[in-house]
Formats: sequence, C-alpha cells, structure tokens
Amino acid sequence: MIEREITPHLRRLINQYPVLTITGPRQSGKTTLCRRAFGDLHYANLEDPDVRDFATSDPRAFLAQFPDGAVFDEIQRAPDLPSYLQVLVDEDPQRFRFVLTGSEQFGWTDSISQSLAGRTAVLRLLPFTLGECALAGASGDVNEVLFTGGYPNIHAQGRAPAEALGDYVTTYVERDVRRIGAVQDLAAFARFMRLAAGRVGQLLNVTNLANDAGVAPGTARSWLSVLQASDIVFLLEPHLPNIRKRLTKSPKLYFIDVGLASYLIGIRTAEQVATHPLRGNLFENAVVGEALKHAYNAAVRHPRLSFFRTQAGLECDLLYPTPSGLAAVEVKSGATLHTSWFSRLERIRREIPDVSAAVLVYGGTERQHRTAGAAVPLAQFAEHLTTLDTIAE
Repeated sequence: MIEREITPHLRRLINQYPVLTITGPRQSGKTTLCRRAFGDLHYANLEDPDVRDFATSDPRAFLAQFPDGAVFDEIQRAPDLPSYLQVLVDEDPQRFRFVLTGSEQFGWTDSISQSLAGRTAVLRLLPFTLGECALAGASGDVNEVLFTGGYPNIHAQGRAPAEALGDYVTTYVERDVRRIGAVQDLAAFARFMRLAAGRVGQLLNVTNLANDAGVAPGTARSWLSVLQASDIVFLLEPHLPNIRKRLTKSPKLYFIDVGLASYLIGIRTAEQVATHPLRGNLFENAVVGEALKHAYNAAVRHPRLSFFRTQAGLECDLLYPTPSGLAAVEVKSGATLHTSWFSRLERIRREIPDVSAAVLVYGGTERQHRTAGAAVPLAQFAEHLTTLDTIAE
C-alpha cells in the first residue's frame, strides 16, 4: 500500500486538534488514507443508508457509540453532525479524535469551518503525485504520465486508464452533478466538460467557452463553479505586482488530474499523446498540478500559486511562493534542452523583483544547473520544490 505524502501532517495535526477534516475529489484515496493512518479509530461510512439514518435521526446516540473518536466518511451526507461534534469535543477536547472526510462539491467545508472553528484542521487530498505514482510502479514516461493521470485506483488496482476515467466521468456527471442540482441538461454539461478540457493551460474566456458549448455565459460561469467546487478543474490566478505594466487579469484553466483532461479530449492510448496538438498544454497542466499537489501535501491550506503575463507577450507559466521569494517556473514539453528556453526566465527575473529562483521544467531526463536557472525533468520537479521550500530567507 502506498504511503501518501500528506500522511506525516495528518498524524501531526491529529495530536493538535480534536477534529481533522480531509476534503478532496472523489477517488483521490481519502478513505484508504484515513483507514491506514488512523487504523485504531472506529470507522463509519455515511453513504450507508442505515448508518446515515442513525446519524441524522439521533446524532447524540450515534456519537455515543464512539467514546474515543472515529473516522466519519462522506460527512456531507449528515450535515448537522459537526454541530453535535462541537458540543462533544468542547466538553473534553483532549479525549476525542475525530476524522471527517468528504468531497468538496456539496459545500460542507464552509459549514464545518464555522461550526468547528478552532477545533479542526482542514487538509485537502488530491490524486497521486508523480512520486506516489512511481511508488505504485508507474514508469514515469511523460506520455504515460499525461495519459494515465494520478487517480489511485488506476495505479493501485492496475485498471486501464481509459476505462477507469470513463467510469469516473459517468459517475461524476450522472451521480454527483445530478445530486448538486445545479445542472439540468446533463448531456450539455458533459459536452461543456470536454470543451473545457480542450482549453487546459489557456486563458479562460468564459464567453467563448459558452458560445462553443451553446449555452449562456451565466450558465457557463455556473457550470465552471460546479467543476471547481468538485475538484475537477482549478483556475490559476494571474500575479499582479505593483508595476506599471498592462497585465493579463484573466485566470488560466487547468484540470486537477491531467489524465482526466486527456480522456475528455479523446485520447485513449499513451501513443496518441506523443503527436496530439495539445501535448504541450497537457504537459503544462501536469507541471502546475504537481505544484498544487505538493503544496496541499505540505498542509498549505490556500496555495498562492499564480502566473504572470503582460499584454506585450512576456509570460511566466508558474510563480511558486518560497520562504525566500517567488520561484519562476518555465514549462517546456520538449525532451532536448535549448539555451533559448532560459531567456524568458532571465527577463522575468528582471521584471519581477520578488523572484528569487528560476526553474525550467521540461520533458527530458537530465538535470542541469545553469546561470539563468535550474533545468529539472518533470519527474524531479516536486523534489526541487521541496529544496526551494527549505531555503531560509
């Protein structure tokens, strides 16, 4: 069984808070993680109708079954339970250890943050990082990475990516989106997802996306909110330093899992990735996604990742905050290093005074340290971020 990178922070925080809350997309491994990390606690799955009925109809009696604490899976299915937990842990905060898990799309973390303010730590678990994929036996080949993605069941159970991701899309659209209730036309929403996947790594233009999907801009914004809330997509916001430049203010669109984006644009084999016109965009998605996972796995609640682009065309694909300043990250999917790739990093370092490190993440295998910055293969990017995280001011 794979030891998840976030595990040390779970074990540290459960000793500091009476309640630990873990959110994240479906099938990111929350249940497996909690049962492994907290095997000494009782476990209750609130998706089970009998368990849910007991928890919602008589919450005090339900909680009395767990005199020392428990793991409550899919807590959003019993939305009033955290209020009863608050009373319980306030009576004896040293006695209890409760772990709550659930998927974000039902808006339950806001209510938990209010009802359990000061009593819970909130962490987010995303699909496997590249390091976790390697522990599960993944080859690390770039095309395989972009095709397969990081959902644990694909790696741990050896499932065919196209089959597993197809099932994921069906389950998400037919079950979760219907339950959310914000989408009436499921077929149109599925088409909208595919069109969004074709825009990974691009500036978000909601009007154009809405026109292509055949829906109103207001509907497109609502559907994007659904995709964000359910950890399908995320928006990378622009960095807006106090400089007198005309800067792009639109966010860029990425998928939490690059394999899901590949599936939605019609890729069914790793060989297709090599010649696909969006390979570079998918590679960029993988790099930005790896940085996002790295931050969440380090227990950063709100990662301040961003990108930079002037309207004159100067761009930095990713700005990653470190203790000594911003790390400017340039992304190139090619496998052969070219000196010209570093020129933009040099301009970015002159343009943004807060940049203290520069990194070129590319599709090759050789690691180099140059004057303009470090060249790092995709598979070693997270390791490099760990090094940057430990640099003192």
